[in-house]
Amino acid sequence: MSAPSLSGGAVITGKRQLIEELAAGCKPPAAWRIGTEHEKFVFRLADHRRAGYDGKDGIRALLEGLTRFGWQPVLDAGNLVGLTNDSGGAISLEPGGQFELSGAPLETLHQTCAEVHEHLRQVRAVAGELGLGMLGLGFHPTARREDVPWMPKGRYAVMRRYMPLKGKLGIDMMLRTCTVQVNLDFQSEADMVRKFRVGLALQPVAAALFANSPFVEGKPSGYLSYRNHVWIDVDPDRTGLLPFVFDKGFGFEGYVDYMLDVPMYFVYRDGRYIDVAGQSFREFLKGQLPALPDEKPTLSDWKDHLTTVFPEVRLKRFLEMRGADGGPWSRLCALPALWTGLLYDEAALESAAALVADWTAEEREYLRVEIPRRGLATPFRRSRVQDVAKILVGLARDGLRRRARFDSTGQDESQFIEPLAEIADSGKTPAEALLERYETSWQRRIDPVFTEEAY
Repeated sequence: MSAPSLSGGAVITGKRQLIEELAAGCKPPAAWRIGTEHEKFVFRLADHRRAGYDGKDGIRALLEGLTRFGWQPVLDAGNLVGLTNDSGGAISLEPGGQFELSGAPLETLHQTCAEVHEHLRQVRAVAGELGLGMLGLGFHPTARREDVPWMPKGRYAVMRRYMPLKGKLGIDMMLRTCTVQVNLDFQSEADMVRKFRVGLALQPVAAALFANSPFVEGKPSGYLSYRNHVWIDVDPDRTGLLPFVFDKGFGFEGYVDYMLDVPMYFVYRDGRYIDVAGQSFREFLKGQLPALPDEKPTLSDWKDHLTTVFPEVRLKRFLEMRGADGGPWSRLCALPALWTGLLYDEAALESAAALVADWTAEEREYLRVEIPRRGLATPFRRSRVQDVAKILVGLARDGLRRRARFDSTGQDESQFIEPLAEIADSGKTPAEALLERYETSWQRRIDPVFTEEAY
């Protein structure tokens, strides 16, 4: 989720402040937390069409209804566009009304999965009263672009204009995709670099395990993760596997240099978004931004700018793992289980880093392009991606067991990885299971997806 923009903050006088802002995320392992985010499509039960913003069965009514559970409103130009709570969680809207929970930073997977469960309980209660349902897929299975209503958030108006200038599928990304991601911490710059590299290299494999978007406009698309295919043609300036992260000497400064060269989208001032799409943050640092002559950026401007890139792993004061399609409740817990097991256990992280150490940039990009179409069956070196997935799931399971974080029944966190173990062992992605149902019990009709895959 992108937090609401804020004006103000300290004026930035040089690049060192930006490096220090990222480095401030370093934490000792005892302070590491797990933040799970997931999006879902809101649809009308009566006709399965996407819910609009206004009206008695609209997104605004859904947000208003959730305030009964203690959520506080977030406004954008007077429009209700999100909610926050006292625990550090937030609910926000993606451009097409995708409903996102941005979970609080929590110590264990037991806690984050309980949070997801409670969120879905609340949402179902309110949505049921409004005649709405929630769907967990990576790409909307029926809606055309023109069917999807835009949410009234100022930043999206800027992106809506600029996206088509950079790629063919940026509007589809905004309106028709849903993801689940996890945000994780690092101890030091060196720890950040190691986790960043492992995360980037393995995001395509995670995409295969979570591939869950085979339909476009009511029919099979030819892809198992059409959502991940969409990301290949959004905007090359701000997406992808960031090859420079693997360069010798990469660190916080290297990421700052990348961000300074990514074209801006907007600057937020006095409650409105000023369109500066395509202009340079480097020039802004010099006070030479054409839209705001002689004005220099603040830390709030920098934090906004950090949210306008969409690589497979994104760095803020933590690392965001961003490669997975949305899916059912069990896999919402499995995604943070995979990455927590891999990145928060030293032995698992060392093994994962060794596994990908000799992968070339060309191989990583090959996986990024091919896996959305071929999933776990994608050929890789002398075997298939399925074999890599099995290794990763095993490493994560062992890492979670060594963490030894138990629930009230004495179970450790490794229970949450089991849905992925089944997928990896079978070699069949969730998308392939959907396609089988489409061809058999669904009789090539798409409507059953709105009952069988709804939350």
